[in-house]
Amino acid sequence: MIALVVLAYWVPGLALGLALRLRGWTLAAIAPALTFGMVSLAVVVLPRVGVTWDILTALLWAAFLVALAALASWLVNRRAPAPVEQVDEARPSRRDHLVVGVGVALGMAWALFTYLRGVKTVTTVSQDWDAPYHGSAVRWIAEHGNLSPADLAVLANTPGKAGYFYPNTYHSLLATLFDTGSLDMAVLLNYGAMMVLLMWPLGIAAFGLAWRLPPVAVAVAALVSTWFGTFPYDLLWRGPLWPFVTAVALVPATLALLRRLLDGERGIGAPVAVALSLAGLVGLHTSLAFVVAIYGGLLAVALLVRLEKTDWRRSWRPIALTAVLGALFAVPVVLPALVNVGGITGAEWPVLGTAFGAFEQAAMFSSSDPPPFYWLGVPALLGALILLWRRRLVWAVGAYAVFSAMFISAVSHKLPFLGVLTGPFYNDAWRIAALFPLVGAIGVGVFAETVGAGATALAKRFADRPWTPVAVPVATALVVVAVLAAGSGGYLRPNTQRLAWHMADSPVVSKAEVEAYRWLGEHVRPGEVVANDVRDGAVWMYPLAGVTPLNWSYYGPPEQSDAWWLEENFNRLDTDPAVRRLVDRINIRYAIVGEGMVQRKGERPPGMRDLDSVKHLRKVFQNSDAVVYEVLPEGSVQLSGS
Repeated sequence: MIALVVLAYWVPGLALGLALRLRGWTLAAIAPALTFGMVSLAVVVLPRVGVTWDILTALLWAAFLVALAALASWLVNRRAPAPVEQVDEARPSRRDHLVVGVGVALGMAWALFTYLRGVKTVTTVSQDWDAPYHGSAVRWIAEHGNLSPADLAVLANTPGKAGYFYPNTYHSLLATLFDTGSLDMAVLLNYGAMMVLLMWPLGIAAFGLAWRLPPVAVAVAALVSTWFGTFPYDLLWRGPLWPFVTAVALVPATLALLRRLLDGERGIGAPVAVALSLAGLVGLHTSLAFVVAIYGGLLAVALLVRLEKTDWRRSWRPIALTAVLGALFAVPVVLPALVNVGGITGAEWPVLGTAFGAFEQAAMFSSSDPPPFYWLGVPALLGALILLWRRRLVWAVGAYAVFSAMFISAVSHKLPFLGVLTGPFYNDAWRIAALFPLVGAIGVGVFAETVGAGATALAKRFADRPWTPVAVPVATALVVVAVLAAGSGGYLRPNTQRLAWHMADSPVVSKAEVEAYRWLGEHVRPGEVVANDVRDGAVWMYPLAGVTPLNWSYYGPPEQSDAWWLEENFNRLDTDPAVRRLVDRINIRYAIVGEGMVQRKGERPPGMRDLDSVKHLRKVFQNSDAVVYEVLPEGSVQLSGS
């Protein structure tokens, strides 16, 4: 049930946020980040004390942190002087909250409609490169209860590799749901992706309100935030990069909390929440440390040049406390990633286009895949320029400019000096483009609000009524959104087409192949291994059916390893005693061959070809897309035609 996933994402964070005395839109938006922050701390602490991770442990850990936060908040607030009550005339009214709520609800609904229209069904298996690894990581943690990232080395075909690291906060949370036994893996992964579609417009709304944007602008921003292709859809089909996408979706909510620090709120609520959210973001994906650093650095510059204002006498303490707690919570999460920094920053991609073409795509808040999204890009760019003219959120627009330069470098390879910034993102233009829509959505909202302000001024000249300042901006915003929707269709077609491209029944994993994995799950005994082609989708047999494969991921085994050698020689089972000895030692009882290759790349390895001619292999299952062979004991040969 999707409700179970929603509860897992929000309830722990809501409880902690309430204990820290957070309220309103910010609490609702930041709750999943706090949840992931709690899981990130568990990843650091629990393996070191030998505690097994399961649903009960997760609940007890969350309860412990909530109680600790409540106690600390109570102790600090009881000693602090009571705040002086001030009337904030700019504070949104109930009507304003309703307007924003409608925008958020429509944004969420459109995102879910787009996603489901693209994937067709939540039982769909992703056809792209990274998906089976993520599914395997969820199942592995659920079955073994070990939160140490190094324990996942086996899933990268490198069992026992010292210092192996991949951030596993995302998988650890989903593992608690898979551990309940109530969700199929494919369904669970799709529900996890759908949580991004709920978090994103909610975070955009919290960000806009926290930084004092007009409610109409915030509502429009939240509504159109799920029209962009670069985020969230492109990285839900490409990769898919589920942990990274989840982290990016939580950036607006985290930036919303920063406003509370500048306001100098009493208590420890905002500092602890910011620090824990940062731990959650970097626990989801370590590259988010650089995203937050760019936003934070430019915000610091804006404060120094007084583009943003704060009362330093009130704000220096919460800011300093946040810095200390941020280092305490986030640094231990990031440190293990340093062992693999060379492999990350050294990633190479082909040239995707020219520098000018990349500039045009970035200016239109679009990805490296043309054509640009003009219907969103033009008003978004105009809105960003309006923000600069008004000297509002200049630091956020500046961050968008930095991301654009990084994107141009990654696409065209023309700005190699920016490699220090693009490296943490695997020098991947698509990941960088995912950072555009935060300012893009806000820009569209500001553009619509500006048009509404002009219409209101005009209406006052001809028919100044008490309802004019309220009704005209909302009506104008609706007209602007309607025009953009009529021209773009909410970009439903390109976004659903892209999702359907790699989220369909085949070419890599079809329903027929899943049926074969399920058959293996019913027949393979504990300790037995199934030989498989590394590229034909059979790596999904473990996350979907719990069957141990010889090859765990599309990256393939290291050269000269046992798995690599069998890929080259498995079909020599009849003639090479070394193959028989290795098959018996690994305890391989079945082999599977499926149709289709991941990303349409590669050929079947030599050892997995022409298995029908191997006398010590017996065909025991076959359908339209997969064949399963049983390895016969030495000296036992299948009869012709059997």
